[in-house]
Amino acid sequence: MHAHSYPPADDPLFGTVTVELDHEAGTLAVHGEGIPRVEMRRTGAAAAESHVPIGTRDPERLAMEVGGAEVELRPSKGFLTRTSYRVDVGDHRFVPVSLDGSRLSRGGAVLGMFVSTGDGRVTAEWGDVQPEGYDAAVGYALAAAFGTGAEPAWKLTLDAVLEAMP
Repeated sequence: MHAHSYPPADDPLFGTVTVELDHEAGTLAVHGEGIPRVEMRRTGAAAAESHVPIGTRDPERLAMEVGGAEVELRPSKGFLTRTSYRVDVGDHRFVPVSLDGSRLSRGGAVLGMFVSTGDGRVTAEWGDVQPEGYDAAVGYALAAAFGTGAEPAWKLTLDAVLEAMP
């Protein structure tokens, strides 16, 4: 089994960005001309969760490196609200803000919006704050690993209620 390489994203600021995602093996690599290389991997033996591209949201079972340095990856559980699907990496926060899009911010400053259906293809739209290559690398990796967007809270709540009914 090997990672699937998707057609590279053509980022307006950072050029070609390549995403290699292997759901089964639980590995992700993001690299490009203008960004540091990111590697993420699922650890431990548990089976992959089908609705998460990298296979888990458990911070104990994920490791991430940016530019060769290990970073702390903190995905939250993802339950009833869009913000419960946020993922933090250092002072970066990645939060779903619509059905299909997630917003990347650094220290509270919004950097851009990412869209990925979880199939390894990622698009980015940058805002007014000039992102650095590191920001882009983190954004692409989180979009590819966890997908973007989330159902509205009422729909998530309804699904949870229906699931709990006998």
